[in-house]
Amino acid sequence: MTLETQPPPSTAAPVHATWVRPGPLARAALPLTWLATRAAMLALLVTDGRAPLGVGGIAHEVHTLYARWYATLAGGAFPAGDPMWQYPPGAGPVLLAPGLIPGLTYFQAFVALTLATDALVTLALARTGARPRRSAGGAWLWVAGLPLLLHIPLARYDVEVTALAVFALLFMGRYPRTGGVLAACGALVKVWPALALLGTPRGRTSREAWTAALTSAAVILLVLAVAFRSPFSFVRQQGGRGVQIESLGGTALSFARRAGWSGQVRYRFGAMEYVGPHVGVVAAASLVLTAVAAALLVLWRLRAQSWSPATPYDAALCAVLLFTVTSRVISPQYLIWLLGLAAVCLTSRRTTQRPVAVLVVVAAGLSALAYPVLYRDVEAATWTGSLLMLARNGLLLAGAVVSYRSLWKGTRE
Repeated sequence: MTLETQPPPSTAAPVHATWVRPGPLARAALPLTWLATRAAMLALLVTDGRAPLGVGGIAHEVHTLYARWYATLAGGAFPAGDPMWQYPPGAGPVLLAPGLIPGLTYFQAFVALTLATDALVTLALARTGARPRRSAGGAWLWVAGLPLLLHIPLARYDVEVTALAVFALLFMGRYPRTGGVLAACGALVKVWPALALLGTPRGRTSREAWTAALTSAAVILLVLAVAFRSPFSFVRQQGGRGVQIESLGGTALSFARRAGWSGQVRYRFGAMEYVGPHVGVVAAASLVLTAVAAALLVLWRLRAQSWSPATPYDAALCAVLLFTVTSRVISPQYLIWLLGLAAVCLTSRRTTQRPVAVLVVVAAGLSALAYPVLYRDVEAATWTGSLLMLARNGLLLAGAVVSYRSLWKGTRE
């Protein structure tokens, strides 16, 4: 007689991954939040002249400066004689674009284009976050983080620049050539989006992205050089920049002023800068620190051993943070760049930059306090203004250190 045995029944039921479709309210939460926050930002911008927060004048740059540059650019030349023109030639088409919208003033068209670009960034981050092994955190950071800067993002063209860097990073993994072209376009508008190429994996992806970036940049520069006069005049203006009061060096000088230093604040090159004894030393130190930051990034690139899908995102945020904190100028709109890059990082569950994203968000809130709410205190280097800038720049410095350490550790293991 044979005894047939049956295997014992399994005590654990098989686990099947299921995807639950979000309900209508969950799907509507992000767009409704975007509409509410952007309406509030727009209301602040519209009432800026009547009931300003702090110093006000947020819209002045578009009404006068950008509109003046538009008139010069429409005549076929870059504003070479204007000391406030400090931007690469790719900024020209961005500033010309509002004039192509019929039926609106230059200011209205500028704000409309900025809002449209903001909406596209939100859509791109949301669609990316909805993919498998991705996260919706990036879209939420962008939607909820940008209003921390009040209405400043609507009156600067940094949203458009940030959009080019965001799109470049999101395309880089699957379409490196497209990512390279977008990074080049961003670099020709405000230089820093070129850092989106820093973290591309070695090999074919890097070759394709960097080749596409260099080729497209050369073609665009050639077209702009043919279409406009004086496309490279911005280089001369950049060389004259001093130490802005909101920079890390400016924070040190504000405390020196509290201690009796005789320097003063002057409006130069479109920003409030310190002038006086030893300012040149502080400016030179900033340039040295920028060179050190560049060397650290090159060292990371050479020593990195492993790449995750989030590494290009993490490297871009780290690089922009390092160059921001070592710069002679830290304008409030720089936080738009950092918020956009932090949002891209949070679309990936593999990112090493979550603590950095938190620091960036808090720094953005403090930046709005510094300008425009308490800008008079920052200008006068009162204890309130000096401590506020110390807190904001301290957060950015801490973010840069944590970001580099996390990036280094994440690609060595």
